[in-house]
Amino acid sequence: MKVFKTEEIRNIALLGNSSSGKTTLSEAILYVTGIISRKGDVLQKNTVSDYNEVEMNNGCSIFSSLMYTEYKEKKINILDTAGLDDFNNTIHSSLKVADASLMLINAQSGVEVGTQVQMRYVEKYNKPLALVVNQLDHEKANIEQTFEAIQSFFGNKAVIIQFPVNTGSTFNSVIDVLNFKLYKYSDESGKAKIEEIPIEFKEQAEKYREKLIESAAEGDESLMEKYFQEGTLNVDDINKGLKLSFKSGSIYPVFCVSAKKNIGIDILLDHILNIFPNPSETLPVKTKDGQEIRIDSTGVPAIFVFKTSIEPHIGEISYFKVISGELTEGIDLINNNNQTKERLAQLFISCGKNRIKVEKIVAGDLGCTVKLKNTKYNHTLTTTNVDWIFEQIEFPEPRHRMAIRALNENDDEKLSEVLNKYRNEDPTIVVEYSKELKQTIIYCQGEYHLNILKWHLDNIYKIPSEFVNPKIPYRETITRPAYAGYRHKKQTGGAGQFGEVHMVIEPYIEGAPDPTKFKLPEREINLTIRSKEEYDLQWGGKLVYYNCIVGGAIDARFMPSILKGIMEKMEEGPLTGSYARDIRVAVFDGKMHPVDSNDISFRLAGRNAFKEAFKKAGPRILEPIYEVEIWVPSECMGDVISDLQTRRAVVLGMSSNKGFEIVKAKVPLAEMNRYSTTLNSLTSGRAMYFMKFAEYAQVPSEIQEKLIKEFEAQQKEEE
Repeated sequence: MKVFKTEEIRNIALLGNSSSGKTTLSEAILYVTGIISRKGDVLQKNTVSDYNEVEMNNGCSIFSSLMYTEYKEKKINILDTAGLDDFNNTIHSSLKVADASLMLINAQSGVEVGTQVQMRYVEKYNKPLALVVNQLDHEKANIEQTFEAIQSFFGNKAVIIQFPVNTGSTFNSVIDVLNFKLYKYSDESGKAKIEEIPIEFKEQAEKYREKLIESAAEGDESLMEKYFQEGTLNVDDINKGLKLSFKSGSIYPVFCVSAKKNIGIDILLDHILNIFPNPSETLPVKTKDGQEIRIDSTGVPAIFVFKTSIEPHIGEISYFKVISGELTEGIDLINNNNQTKERLAQLFISCGKNRIKVEKIVAGDLGCTVKLKNTKYNHTLTTTNVDWIFEQIEFPEPRHRMAIRALNENDDEKLSEVLNKYRNEDPTIVVEYSKELKQTIIYCQGEYHLNILKWHLDNIYKIPSEFVNPKIPYRETITRPAYAGYRHKKQTGGAGQFGEVHMVIEPYIEGAPDPTKFKLPEREINLTIRSKEEYDLQWGGKLVYYNCIVGGAIDARFMPSILKGIMEKMEEGPLTGSYARDIRVAVFDGKMHPVDSNDISFRLAGRNAFKEAFKKAGPRILEPIYEVEIWVPSECMGDVISDLQTRRAVVLGMSSNKGFEIVKAKVPLAEMNRYSTTLNSLTSGRAMYFMKFAEYAQVPSEIQEKLIKEFEAQQKEEE
């Protein structure tokens, strides 16, 4: 296979709401350019990009897929992404290495919620964007409404380069206003007959072309001067100006196609070659320490791994972008993330499941290799004596959680290994064993996301398992000061155990002065602080521990044991067994025995004194609260708000964004179980949401009573 130079390469990511036709467009491109001799079809389960069994079963993209084509002596790398936001990891990894993106707009639906959400990702990665109106051959296609929706959402940046002559089942012609020609397709070969624009469409074409020329002129001062002097620009000038404006993000060119019938594919590819930047024309790639590395084939070899996948009979495949230099087969590189040596024994160019072996890949190109030992996504590999680590892909926070367990206890270890292995393929899956909850918790993007994981466990890894509702990581704290004393005394045949501890506890408040005096119902306590220890707890919050012992009532050597006992009880709170937090403890008195006192005696005395004081200190249960942002069509707003009210939500605000409503609220995590399913049901799958942890807050009294009773009943069952 030919080795393409950096300037001969284009890297594009295909974006778009589910069912906008990304996979069909990639098939059309491969077919029209001769990479494949027969087009695949999603329904027939034979497309190049959706080649995984689970994708074929579900009829949609779930993983990103890297493909390439050759067109007019240039190479175009295509990254097909998933349209469902449950699989947005495919968009983040693809945008990280793409140099531009194509956003598909369904001519039946116009701008959808998914379009808006994915636009946020495009802006995050600062990538040039073009819009492709697809499915113009559908009987419900409405180009007028679609153009209006595009103009409403994308504003004046949306610049129409093409518009259809007819839509629906007879769709066969596109007018390209840049070339000012009509492209007519008589069959599905993808080859157009070029004709003059019919008289009835000339006025509309001239109107669009004038806007196009103005947008091109704004991209370059010399072109602007020429435009003012001559009143127009030629095709070469327009292409030059459009390329500059496109690269800077000043315009979003709008193209029109039918991927199903191969209409408009050839002229779309022409514009990609003319307008889209090659890798050397893009912004430099940044390292973690702020260095800027330009895409340059003459530099030292360096690659960024953006995706890892595991395929049967092959093993682990690492997909990468060459940032600098050239790769040759058998090259040795250093993984700068873990300082291990890797040999790239074989290099491949990928076209879906087909991989073509090559001897060299240059800067700016995308490729893959197999069986790297210690490398996964987000890793940087360079030649020796180069310490670059490129900025990593930032994946979104999980918004759905579920507990999982193996049906056979003997499979527990195997399940854990598989889950960690699966996460290398899908970094938006987070797996943790919660010591607190005694559950393995899966964090992911939604219930569909979870179902795909379950399919792999059942069908690929053959591990019978089930999902169960996850417990809530409550916290316990106190609201007022309290005193308690406890004597631990145990006599056996030999040495006994004796330790007595008196303490006062109070809520920890940031910035509050150290305690010196307490007036409590039992007694008034004056403190002389001998030492102070402050701990940031792993589960959040603080513990402040004061040694206020005077007169040698307890030896200093026993103070760490008392602290250990307190910490044990904080790890298993007195109310529900949840972690306790934000407490100050002052140990001010106690007793020892010259023979029977030892570490375990004071640990148990400290533990039980803390437990008794805690229950008298106005204990409260805290629950995790999440900030939730919901994007919802206007007509579904009422149903979504009503549902939030049943979830103890506090609505923070609402705003409108071009036909959609954005609701921001704080919702207890306990009320968010299976929310993605409910939201899909309320909005027919047209809404999306995001959530992130906000704070811990006290639960209502009636819920606290219920939680305490449930915990006490559970304790009795276990006795």
